[in-house]
Amino acid sequence: MRKNYVEEYNSFYFIGVGGVSMSALARLLRSMGKRVGGCDREEGRFTRLLVSEGIEVKITDYCEQVDDFEAVVYTDAVGEGDGTLLRAKRADKPTIPRGELLSDISKLFRRTIAVSGSHGKSTCTAMLAHIFGAAELPFGCHIGADDLSFRNSALFGREYFITEACEYRQNFLRLRPQIGIVLNTQPDHLDCYKTVDNLKKAYYEFCLNSACVIKLYGELPKADGVTFGFDDRADYHAAGVRGTRGAYSFRLFEGKECLGEINLKIVGKHNVLNALAAVAAARLCGMSFETIRAGLENFCGLARRFERIGTINGIETVADYAHHPDEIKAALKTARQITDGRIFVVFQPHTYSRTKTLFNRFVDVLSNADKLLIYKTYAAREYFDDAGSALTLSRALKRSVYADGIEGICSFLSAATEGDLLLVLGAGDIYDVAVTLVDR
Repeated sequence: MRKNYVEEYNSFYFIGVGGVSMSALARLLRSMGKRVGGCDREEGRFTRLLVSEGIEVKITDYCEQVDDFEAVVYTDAVGEGDGTLLRAKRADKPTIPRGELLSDISKLFRRTIAVSGSHGKSTCTAMLAHIFGAAELPFGCHIGADDLSFRNSALFGREYFITEACEYRQNFLRLRPQIGIVLNTQPDHLDCYKTVDNLKKAYYEFCLNSACVIKLYGELPKADGVTFGFDDRADYHAAGVRGTRGAYSFRLFEGKECLGEINLKIVGKHNVLNALAAVAAARLCGMSFETIRAGLENFCGLARRFERIGTINGIETVADYAHHPDEIKAALKTARQITDGRIFVVFQPHTYSRTKTLFNRFVDVLSNADKLLIYKTYAAREYFDDAGSALTLSRALKRSVYADGIEGICSFLSAATEGDLLLVLGAGDIYDVAVTLVDR
């Protein structure tokens, strides 16, 4: 059995360090006293965060600086032909996939809580971080988004490690958590799983790898575990759910006992389910209801999770990470609750393979927008595929328009009037485009 990379090496270089998870891991290692550096092809919010914290980041396709570090970490988005990665391999440095480093970091803590699911991972993980913060327990967290308090990672001790568990390329199967959470198992990442059945099998294996499982009521029926949901047969369920301008309150039940009422600050009914999953994990760790409520009610949300980013020509603008049909549906539903005007949607597809695989579902859900613009695809790790391109999707949506630049969005918004809402959706660089428009 090999040694733990984090215990064995003192310096780490990250290729693709600007990714939300990669930058989070870099920050964690820095907090553990390691020397950290990295490179990325583009500057972004997380490269700027790292630089502000004193971590050296190069914006380049090829960086000789890798020579100065003992071990090299790379993201799934980095191809095997990447020049910096090849340079590290020629120098016989250990090259560590992102998921493997996350696993090694988790082993440095006494207990790991891993949050899996097609949607809601970041929010549930952040909710747990706020609960553990309210309890003043020693913990570390790895969040796949930008929390308004903790950013994308934090380290306050080595007792509990709270982390997202991403299913892409079965990365979550590297973890051996004491508590494994399954929020949902909707089809996604079928470019690597090929079939829904293969995806389900991976979730079952994740459950087997977890000492204790928390799962949505009705999901993965062959896996034993603690359940949560709106159904009153779930171990933890919500009753009296009510929304006010998109934010929800509910009475929390543990079995037949009502523990009390929780008032969430964040919008979207789906976040009640994320909160219930976090409650179940916190209760398994011995938390009181009062502590749990304080943590959840202090949670103000994540960047790009129905984030109000300002106005464009007087039109309120909301950005959301939604890049899957189910997430888009939830975002549109929430938008209807906070505006009486028309909803102008700008959607950027994330990867050709996802668009191609779920094409009809995208067409169905996006048809509910009052006004719709499809923005050029954020390809991430993929090569062009016309069948899954943004233009092909736009042509299938008869009332949509297509744009590949910021001026196209400006033209689209010229028809918006006071009282309308702009909803910017996608996991790619469309957020930065929207922020630029707001800043103008």
